[in-house]
Amino acid sequence: MALFLSRGSRRLKFVLVALVLLLSSAAPAQTVQYKPLPPEIIQARLQKYAGNDQQREATLKQMFAEAGCQQLAEQPVKGSKLPNVICTLPGTTNRTIIVGAHFDHVPQGDGVVDNWSGASLLPSLYEAVKGESRKHTFIFIGFTDEEKGEVGSRFYAQHMTKENVAATDAMVNMDTLGLAPTEIWASHSDRELHGALLYVAKQLNLPVTSVNVEQVGSTDSEQFAARKIPSITIHSLTQETWNARILHTSKDKISAIRLGDYYQTYQLLSAYIALLDEVPRPPAKAK
Repeated sequence: MALFLSRGSRRLKFVLVALVLLLSSAAPAQTVQYKPLPPEIIQARLQKYAGNDQQREATLKQMFAEAGCQQLAEQPVKGSKLPNVICTLPGTTNRTIIVGAHFDHVPQGDGVVDNWSGASLLPSLYEAVKGESRKHTFIFIGFTDEEKGEVGSRFYAQHMTKENVAATDAMVNMDTLGLAPTEIWASHSDRELHGALLYVAKQLNLPVTSVNVEQVGSTDSEQFAARKIPSITIHSLTQETWNARILHTSKDKISAIRLGDYYQTYQLLSAYIALLDEVPRPPAKAK
């Protein structure tokens, strides 16, 4: 893949009105409830990358089950030998938040960075938010065959009804984590979702910047953005890590992961998706 990187602004100039109303000192005090797992569990799940994509799909299902997912399903995907793996956490309203990452990988290397780093966080994010009643229904999806043209995410997005689309307030995509501190593909992310993540990072004193990967090709969130669903992609590519030629090479091994940065990304995303559950958004226009 060719890659063009451009560093965006560390802070946006706008403030999400609903976020301010929810969290400002002028509003009644509210605490965003979530419970992140300890680093050793996150690392242990990351280390379960071994095997081909069929084995990874089975491992992901097993980790969801171990995390306590009560609504675990496979979605057969036309054009793929493997299904999407879906864990649903029901909410109290008809609103939805999708959190996704692809579990497949290319033959070169072990595919830990791209993208077991994202897929293995899905059960841990489920655990971080499952302990409290949620307004939104959270749908955690391990996508198949992203490396073959986003086959799994394309199938899922295209088979969403207009009502499903209109009810979905956010799609949070994780692709290629742990090479560096948390990065946002800002130019391909919804501005309000971007701003909310920057806000959470500031409150937690965790690093996050914007690095645009315009010519990497694409990623699973693009299929949802095409249906006008607010989307954001979280990654860890910088010019330095790209120059190291890790992706799609024999260098994509667990040793490439910076575990401290990786865990901070998990901490940030745990708080972020919990916050998104509290922030209302205007109804989307289904397409």
